[in-house]
Amino acid sequence: MDLIQILIFITISVLIGFLARGRWRSWAILGISSLALFWLQPASAIRHLDFWFPTLAMFLTALTWIAVRPRGQAISREDLYTFGGMTAIPILISLLRNLDRAFLITATRPPQPVGVLFAALLAGVILVILVRASKQNLLLTRLAVLLILGLFIVLKSDSLGQNLSRGLRSWTQQPAELASALDLSWLGFSYIAFRLLHTLRDAQTGKLPELSLRAFAGYVLFFPALTAGPIDRVERFQKDLGQAGRLSAEEAIAGGTRIVVGVFKKFVLADGLALIALNNSNAAQVQSSAWLWVITYAFSLRLYFDFSGYTDVAIGMAQIAGVRLPENFDRPYTRLNITAFWNSWHITLAQWFRTYFFNPLTRALRRGRIRPPAPVVIFVTQVSTMVLIGLWHGIAWNFLLWGLWHGVGLFIHNRWVNFQRANPDFLPRPLQKARAMNILSGLLTFHFVTLGWIWFVIRDVEQAWATFARLFGG
Repeated sequence: MDLIQILIFITISVLIGFLARGRWRSWAILGISSLALFWLQPASAIRHLDFWFPTLAMFLTALTWIAVRPRGQAISREDLYTFGGMTAIPILISLLRNLDRAFLITATRPPQPVGVLFAALLAGVILVILVRASKQNLLLTRLAVLLILGLFIVLKSDSLGQNLSRGLRSWTQQPAELASALDLSWLGFSYIAFRLLHTLRDAQTGKLPELSLRAFAGYVLFFPALTAGPIDRVERFQKDLGQAGRLSAEEAIAGGTRIVVGVFKKFVLADGLALIALNNSNAAQVQSSAWLWVITYAFSLRLYFDFSGYTDVAIGMAQIAGVRLPENFDRPYTRLNITAFWNSWHITLAQWFRTYFFNPLTRALRRGRIRPPAPVVIFVTQVSTMVLIGLWHGIAWNFLLWGLWHGVGLFIHNRWVNFQRANPDFLPRPLQKARAMNILSGLLTFHFVTLGWIWFVIRDVEQAWATFARLFGG
């Protein structure tokens, strides 16, 4: 989001907070969030893709809601109204195609209304069939999980994305030789996918509360958290939505303050640091080891201010609209070890993987027929979790290595903690409690994380190795 978009969304959040109450608040959140999907989606070189991606996100949301409904639950009139509203939005947006570009909500002109109406009818038929077949909830849930994961893999893989781009270009009669994975920039899909997978998994384990389509879709598509999270839990979102009253002066001030802090972080600090921060281009050009350290530090700080700044804006806007999003950052660069860092950096992502991957894998390894020693279990679970978090950013060698970097770091720290517990006098107690030791631990952790960002930002592995070598005078 740019500053103008943020100002518009702040105004909308204030109106929702002051004017919308009860079910009208949930209607307002769903309507604005649905429109935000289309408005924020960037233009694509593939014709009309900036329209079809948001439309598909709404379809996936409705499909997932059908999959997680309790067996035998009838669809209420309110749910039918919500279906109608979600169907009407893409159709109405397509009707704007002949207006001046200033009145278009999408980055490029939407497709012909006839094609959109046909797609809406087809989607409706599919959803009706799924509703009638929803007695097989387990099968439908698994199919939904596979569909979401499949889309995730294709969008995060350069080769698969390029092949899909080539196919879509052929479909739209555009030059297939110009296909690129960059054509498939689906804004917000990662966070939408995490919310959908969370509800699908909780439905399988019986932990998901009963949800109306309107509340569910508002949660999945919630406009403040669409672009950069955090990843909320549906039960908390539903509770806030049900209890939200008229916006108070205290909440307005608190939310507004959070937004101002976030805007300063993003548009002053992060964008200022971006001018000198490490990237593929300057990593190859800079020869001075000292200057290379400077731009590496700049990237580390820039990434934090950028991401946490957007999070502050999202939390502030949500608070004004009556929803309390979870915290996502808690001074991560001040932490004294890598475990504490990951309990403070992108907190909701780490919690998501801990809940839905790390903990189940740990239980499976400890309860299986072959039970590996505890250090092996810890190594496998920590490394595999961090590798998955790395690959979430993109299926590429550099992200895999970034995940390995942190996975191995977490394992080493775990072994060190266990060693200290078994040998409490290995270090003299005055030294253990010394402030200098805390400062040293903090500096080591910060530099470990900062050096790890080299894998993150430089896609070419050989260039990343060369950057490491030049940092240390090689």
